Amino acid sequence: MATRRFEPSGPLRGSLRPPSDKSISHRAALIAAMGEGETRIEGYLDAADTRSTLAAVVALGARVQEGAELGRELRIEGVGLRGPRPAAIDVGNAGTLLRLLPGWLAGQQQGTWTLDGDASIRRRPVDRVAVPLREMGAKLAARDDRLPPLEVEGAPLHGITYELPVASAQVKSCLLFAGLLAAGETRVVEPLPTRDHSERMLAAAGAEVRREGDTVVIGPAARLEPGRIVVPADFSSAAFFIVAATLVPGSDVLLHKVGLNPTRTGLLEILRRMGADSIEITELGEDGGEPIGDIRVGHSELRGCEVGGADVPLAIDELPLVALAACFAEGTTTIRDAAELRRKESDRIATVTDALRALGGRVEATADGMVIDGTGGLRGGAIDSHGDHRIAMLGAVAGAASRDGVEVTDMAAAAVSYPGFESDLGSLQHGPPLRDPVH
Repeated sequence: MATRRFEPSGPLRGSLRPPSDKSISHRAALIAAMGEGETRIEGYLDAADTRSTLAAVVALGARVQEGAELGRELRIEGVGLRGPRPAAIDVGNAGTLLRLLPGWLAGQQQGTWTLDGDASIRRRPVDRVAVPLREMGAKLAARDDRLPPLEVEGAPLHGITYELPVASAQVKSCLLFAGLLAAGETRVVEPLPTRDHSERMLAAAGAEVRREGDTVVIGPAARLEPGRIVVPADFSSAAFFIVAATLVPGSDVLLHKVGLNPTRTGLLEILRRMGADSIEITELGEDGGEPIGDIRVGHSELRGCEVGGADVPLAIDELPLVALAACFAEGTTTIRDAAELRRKESDRIATVTDALRALGGRVEATADGMVIDGTGGLRGGAIDSHGDHRIAMLGAVAGAASRDGVEVTDMAAAAVSYPGFESDLGSLQHGPPLRDPVH
């Protein structure tokens, strides 16, 4: 696997639009495939994971406009809620696809589907969707009863009330998809709020979905008609530049038209608690039911803080970046209640701890998080992404902010969600100052 070196950077300056939102793109393609007629998706992400979802809906019988330039407008002719044909689905590295799709397939009147993927996917458990789906009447089989490949046989479903043992937007979305085909209402009780892209998109497509306190309720549907879905820039991708600009002195970065769904932007609150006072948000209204805005970031001196509880589901994908930022802070940062990190593309508690320690950080892993003693910076060194796209990009940001630079083994993993990451980082390292000075 190729190794890429990222040298210490001068100030990061300039503006860019991060790639489109991966979570919303996955859901847009799946709901378009469930829909009647043609759905236009504007801004669908062109990345390995989201291409796996497009291939999956084609295998199920949906028609995807040929020759479409992803990132612009994509047209999908759906098969309807009860129209997917039996197929073997290769989910690649897409954990979202692995966990959402069974909800739709489980409620079909007949047919069998097999979901499998790469070596990383084969280590990601499916029992957290299998258990509640079986309570609804689903027929599922998995390796060791918890790992892919996952076989789904269509069966009659009935609505249930299910209390999520761990806050998870993927499990919630899977059950909402199943609820569209179940008899009676399906109620999903969340211990903490999680990203609500599925609820917004389903409601816009005509589903009867509502929130009652900590519970999301959905009823059976005869049809969905999404029509048009707009995908904003991905906050989780923007997060790498938000943290990079915060850490590198003299930086001034403007990120355009980023999704600002409050169930996704927990990183901003955590950084503010750490003392990041050079983050400005310009709200631009809503597009396709999702709030969007511009984010401008400059350098800040940071201090340690406590991260846990309600912070975690609102920043689950950004917690590795919180750990990186904590290495540059003064004082101790504790991340807790984040055992979910062990079930990502890699065990992110272990991989982040090992990576940051290899770069000179003082980091200790715990069962459900990390404890970081900030020293004001990182020396640099070498890390392995372990095929995890977020660890690869974290290494690049660490290199730009470090004293001696960082070598990242398997930087190609970044293409799972952000194929142009290195180019965009380079453009900011050599970018001109923004017209108006940072405040």
